[in-house]
Amino acid sequence: MDGAGTMAPLTSAGSAAGHEPARPWLDRRHLMAAYGVFLAYAVVSAIFAGGEDKVWAIWAACGYAAALVILWRSRARIAAVLVSVAVAVLAPLLWLSLAYPLETGMFVIDRSAVLLIHHGSPYLTSAQVTSWMSYNPYLPVMTLFGLPYAAGLGGLAGNSGVWLAAGTVAVLAAAFWVAQPHRACVSCRRDALLGLAIAVASPVIGLNLAVITTDPPVLAFILLSLALAACPAREAAVPPRARAALTRAVWSGAALGVACDLKSTAWLAVPVMAAMFAARDGARAAARFLVATALTVVVLIAALAPATLVKGEAAAALVQNSVLFPLGLTHDKTPAESLLPGHLLTAMGPAGHAVSIGLLLLAGLAIAISLLIRPPRDLSAACWRLAIGLALIFLLGPNVRFGYFLYPLGLIGWLALTDTAVRA
Repeated sequence: MDGAGTMAPLTSAGSAAGHEPARPWLDRRHLMAAYGVFLAYAVVSAIFAGGEDKVWAIWAACGYAAALVILWRSRARIAAVLVSVAVAVLAPLLWLSLAYPLETGMFVIDRSAVLLIHHGSPYLTSAQVTSWMSYNPYLPVMTLFGLPYAAGLGGLAGNSGVWLAAGTVAVLAAAFWVAQPHRACVSCRRDALLGLAIAVASPVIGLNLAVITTDPPVLAFILLSLALAACPAREAAVPPRARAALTRAVWSGAALGVACDLKSTAWLAVPVMAAMFAARDGARAAARFLVATALTVVVLIAALAPATLVKGEAAAALVQNSVLFPLGLTHDKTPAESLLPGHLLTAMGPAGHAVSIGLLLLAGLAIAISLLIRPPRDLSAACWRLAIGLALIFLLGPNVRFGYFLYPLGLIGWLALTDTAVRA
């Protein structure tokens, strides 16, 4: 189908691949520009980075270069982006999973899964903490990625990083699929595949998947929540607009509840999206959204950390691990370093740490005031408000690394790759 909704003849696979979408960021010219930026970033990283980041950068530079050549020599956009996914993400992910020791985060996830099976909670209590490695800063849903290992699977089948990458791609695929206005349309399905492949191949997500960090699935569920908040197909299928708005608010809240039960970095999305629902669809939709989010969080905690609901010691361990440790309020601190203002303040001692926490609270207050005075009235505004708020928190908070900027960059990329905000 073309942009006007009429059927365009597809005489061959080549002509299908050459179809240019109505969305500008998916056309061949913009793709070449994007992959030029990707390649430049990978080359710079290959020169200056070290360790696993350098390995990824070498693979990624080859993948991005190959995609650029294909785009330059032909109009096969899908072939180009799929090659970049294979070479820039899948190959280094498998290489690093086999050639390098397990990442600290994956070790923590594997241990949390074992603890859950044997003790009903993925957290060590304060009496069992011996170092910063004893803490589990993640929330209960993250434990799911370690269950194959806890079940006794070995090799790649038991590698929590591989399952994390697979889960991320699956949720992102759902988000791009839901965001399509006409899912039976051939060009819309192709656009969904293109958007998914570009997102996965980009350094924003591809690097984090290959070197295995825990942020990609959190971002994926936030994006799924945003896609469900628009959900134009369901709105068209149900004549009463109010009923459709309430339905999509519930599903959006459920998706965000999963994100909030993966990692605390998703929590800011709750007030931002609630304010958007209230401004766009009314207080009832916002209430449905908040109830769905809260119920999802509680149900998942009950299922994946039941001991925290019945044992005070386990509940205290959850707070200590997932709230106090990330804020640097425990005896043992994470050794992660960065040049971000909040971390530099924290490195100055207790006074600097107190200033960092104070600035973090002020940023949260400023975001709350902005939501009350001028709430976002569509998904585009909500995305930008969330991206700016997260960027402020990452700049000012203690013990924050540069990788967290995956969230604001991913949100902006989502707006570029989809027209969800326009259709909302």
